[in-house]
Amino acid sequence: MTKLQPPPLSLLDKYRGDDFQAVYTANVTVQGGEIEHGRASGVARSDDGALQVELRLPTELDGPGGGTNPEQLFAAGYAACFHGVLSLLAMKAGVMLRDVEVKASVSFGRDPVDGLHALTAHVHVHLPGLDKAAAQELVRNAERLCPYAKMARQGIHSVVTVNDPL
Repeated sequence: MTKLQPPPLSLLDKYRGDDFQAVYTANVTVQGGEIEHGRASGVARSDDGALQVELRLPTELDGPGGGTNPEQLFAAGYAACFHGVLSLLAMKAGVMLRDVEVKASVSFGRDPVDGLHALTAHVHVHLPGLDKAAAQELVRNAERLCPYAKMARQGIHSVVTVNDPL
């Protein structure tokens, strides 16, 4: 088994290009499952086999619960990415962090703009042992660098296509 280690600090280096340069692409496929509804009975699988989760509606949406839902997956990604950026920034600054916790709360709700649905996210960071000013600066810098925070603030480039019928 390979020993775990943090990513290189070079991830903090600035890119100077004209176009987006993908460094890694995750591919996840969702199929509808028992009732042919991805959100209510689907299965999400990554192409490398590392992720396989049963998707279920939470009880708050009149579902049975008992499975993962898209908001949990998004919150997990957001919290993990933000935690990673905090860790890299602290390492670069020579600050030793211990027992850091990042909690992301993602809410699915009604959108007053179009009357349909939207997501909101709230990130809470716990940095024990760091004075308040240093913690605030570290979190501010992480918010500027974290791709999830940038997406939440600026939006995301998204393309949706349809395959030709067989």
